[in-house]
Amino acid sequence: MSCKHKLIIGISGASGIVYGIRALFLLRQYDIESHLIVTRNALTVLRQEVGITKTNLYKLADKTYSFRDIGAKISSGSYLNDGMLIAPCSIRTMSEIAAGITSSLMTRAADVTLKEKRTLVLMVRETPLHIGHLRKMIELTEMGAIIMPPVPAYYMHPKTVDDIINYTVIRALNLFRIKNIGEEFCWSGMVSEHIYCK
Repeated sequence: MSCKHKLIIGISGASGIVYGIRALFLLRQYDIESHLIVTRNALTVLRQEVGITKTNLYKLADKTYSFRDIGAKISSGSYLNDGMLIAPCSIRTMSEIAAGITSSLMTRAADVTLKEKRTLVLMVRETPLHIGHLRKMIELTEMGAIIMPPVPAYYMHPKTVDDIINYTVIRALNLFRIKNIGEEFCWSGMVSEHIYCK
């Protein structure tokens, strides 16, 4: 029986797609199996923000799924994994998860993650937030999700935007408590080049 760690990575249609891409790079670096779901709107953002193809994005993951495939194995609670990270997470995706709408594989997998008491981390990308957004975040937190907007940290004295991206994604992945991903990094602008997303 394999004991390899497995994470579901969702990329939805919000600005900040580089966070999901960097998460896939890091999981590969640390030999953690990645299961990727990408929404249709995310593919539009992919072209606008980073200019890579869907094919090249999918090559970063160990396994990929159509967001329409609600019968995929990751939609079942019997498929064991360490949880799910949605990076970035659009307000629409967040709201559907909060409402229990499971009409896509993204929201179905998130719903299963919650019901199985596994870790669900949502890197919600929106600002400013109105009270409806905040109420949905409270509901999700009460259900067991972790709301983690990708807020830059400056106490590690980043030298580049890449430093900020790496730090933020490592912080998100550390929430799964698989292992201390990124512990060898020096947060004074000296980020390992092998994780740079070209």
